This record gives sequence, structure tokens and C-alpha cells, in this order.
Amino acid sequence: MWKWLRCLGRDSVPENWIPAIFDLVKWLLISVTIGILTGTSSAALLAALDWATGWREAHSWLLLLLPIGGLLSGLIYYYLGKSVEAGNNLLLEEIHDPQQVIPWQMAPLVFVGTVIAHLFGASVGREGTAVQMGVAIVDRLTSLLRLANADRRIIMMAGISGSFAAVFGTPLAGMVFGLEVLTIGRFRHDGIFPCLIAAIVGDRITTAWGLHHQVYRVPIVPPLTIWGILIAVIAGIAFGLTARLFATLSHQISDYFKAKISYPPLRPFVGGILVAIAIQLFGTTKYIGLGIPTIVSAFDTQVAPWDFLAKIAFTTLSLGSGFKGGEVTPLFYIGATLGNAISAILPLPAPLLAGMGFVGIFAGATNTPLAGTLIAIELFGVSVGSYAGIACVVSYLCAGDVGIYRAQKKARSGFGGFSDFQD
Repeated sequence: MWKWLRCLGRDSVPENWIPAIFDLVKWLLISVTIGILTGTSSAALLAALDWATGWREAHSWLLLLLPIGGLLSGLIYYYLGKSVEAGNNLLLEEIHDPQQVIPWQMAPLVFVGTVIAHLFGASVGREGTAVQMGVAIVDRLTSLLRLANADRRIIMMAGISGSFAAVFGTPLAGMVFGLEVLTIGRFRHDGIFPCLIAAIVGDRITTAWGLHHQVYRVPIVPPLTIWGILIAVIAGIAFGLTARLFATLSHQISDYFKAKISYPPLRPFVGGILVAIAIQLFGTTKYIGLGIPTIVSAFDTQVAPWDFLAKIAFTTLSLGSGFKGGEVTPLFYIGATLGNAISAILPLPAPLLAGMGFVGIFAGATNTPLAGTLIAIELFGVSVGSYAGIACVVSYLCAGDVGIYRAQKKARSGFGGFSDFQD
């Protein structure tokens, strides 16, 4: 009982049972509420993106309007959302150093911006949007319940967990992601109970709304031998270096657009022109949007060996120029197609390597190897866990402290190196 309460941020054991039970019930109720809110908002997002994707695929002329969509999104944020432009980095900064409640407009603005991006054909994901919506909504509880900053941190962490779990159908990974993503090299336990409950409830609520998650199959998993460990390490190195490339390019392209184009709404307009031209040059739409069909194909058939590079280019250009959306699903795409490609030279089944890449690139780019391992277990099965765990940890180590979230603090980087850190 007392261990649970310490996980809620309590530094000492209560003198009697009454405050302990009250505290546990309080956080249970709050966490269930967070799960309901994040699960519902994520379900709305998933439904909207399904509609946007279907409409775009049925009306290919919309791709020609991608620059206009980018300009519209840029104008909306420039005139209505300057305070929430930082997105996920704003959330991480507030958790590290709480200052003020997340502006309410973050939720509707990122929702509209992401739907616009998917409708017109930008290469973006959904996790970042779900997290921003969920945390912006649940942060209202701070003033409603008159919570202190320490409790507000936990509510925001639980909001991240609930949203992540709801979008991907991975409650255990969602719990860990909300605790692990804050600081590179440090795992926070102070919100583990609320994050767990919020993640489980968020996932169940999304399913209750009738939304279903993609099923991936890894039919053959050979016994893990010394040779298998070595192959997994080699694959992890490839995933880590690719994750570092993705994060570095994302930051560099974003910095370049900001340096060269002073008027923010023009950045996604120019980026939209470049992406629209690239779509015509490649003659395919497989590199835009979420790319779920290609991810599924990576588990079933041989895909083009350059698919992962094309997705990196399309996604870093889309996000770097200012389109709204997440990075995680594109990272899944990049990892699955890279794993599929290297199955031609590494003696492991292609579906297994696709699954390892699916989570390995994610782990390296977000600095969350534990969450990545749990995603593999929840989506592909327990038998994949050891291979995926090796790939995630090695990828995390090889990617170093370069990640897609600039607001992550750094307690440790690379192979055990430590940097200055204060919590």
C-alpha cells in the first residue's frame, strides 16, 4: 500500500490508513477521468483522420491544393495559436517547470491543423496531435481541483499516457511513455499509478467508441541464440543511426525554414509546394499521410528498399516546414520498411525485422527504449519482446541524446555518459 502512495509522489508513509485510502481513491478517480477525456478526444481524432484519408484517396486533386492547405494552417496558427506553436515541447517544458495552464486553444487548433495536413497530403502522423489535445483538455483539472504544481505534473504525464495508449492501443507502452519521455536517461516513478490507470482507461474508451487499431503479424520468431543477439544488435545500430538522421534532419529543416522565411504562414505554403512536386515526381501517394498500408505490407511482402528514405524526406519536409501532426506513425513506417529492407542481408525473418524496426526507430528518435519494447510486446506478441528489446536499447544508445523532442531534459546520453541535470 505504501509503495503505491510513494508512486503517487508521497515522500513519507502516512501515520494512519485514512489519508492513504483517500489519496489512492482521489488519484483513481482523477486518472479514470483523464482516461475518459483522452480516450474520447483520441477517438475523435482517429475518426477525423480516417475521413480525411479516405476523402483524399477518393479525390486525388486535393494533392494539388497542399500548398493552400499549408497556408491555411499557417495562418490559423499565426493569428490564433502563437502561444501553443511549440506543441509537444511546450507540454514537456510545463511538466519540467510548471508556469501556467496549457492554453485551451491548443486542442482545437492542433486538431484542425492535423486534419488539414492529412486531407491535402502532407506526410505527418497523429500521436503528437493526440497528446497535445489530451493534455490541453485534462490540464483544465488543475484549476478545477485547485491542484499544486506537483500534482499538475502528474496529471499532464497521465494525459500523455492516456493519449498515447488510446491512439495506438498499447496501454502498457502508453504508461511507460508518459514517464520515460520527459528526461533522457531517467525514468520517473512519481506518476506511475495515474499513468497506468489513464492509459488503460484511455485505450478502452477509444475502443468503446468503435475505433479499432491495426493488427500486425509476426508469424515466425526463431529462438534467441548468441547469433540472434548479434544480428539484433547490428539491426539496432542501423535503426539508431537512422533515428538520429531523422531527428537531425527534422531540426535542421525547421531551422532552415525559420531562418529563410520570416513570415510563418508562408513556411508550410512553400513546404506544401515542395511536397506536392515530390508526389508528382515519385508518381505515388505511398509516402504521404500515415502510410498504414505500406507498414502492413512491410510485414507481409518485400517492399522497395528505398521506401524508408523517401518517408524520411517527405516527413521531415512536411513537419519541418510547419505542417501539424505527429512523428511516431511515420517513425513506425520508416522502421518497418527499413527492417524489411535489411532482411535481404540479415538472416532473420522479414516480418520480425520489420517489427524490430517499427519500434527500434521509435525508441531511438524519442529516447524511450522501454516504451518501444512494450509496444512490440503489445502489438506483435511476447515472443518478439527479446529481439525488440535489444533493437530498442541499441538504437537508443546509438542515437545518443539527439531526439525529436528538443524540450527533453538530459540526465544521461549515449553509452553511460552523463550531463548536468537538475529536476
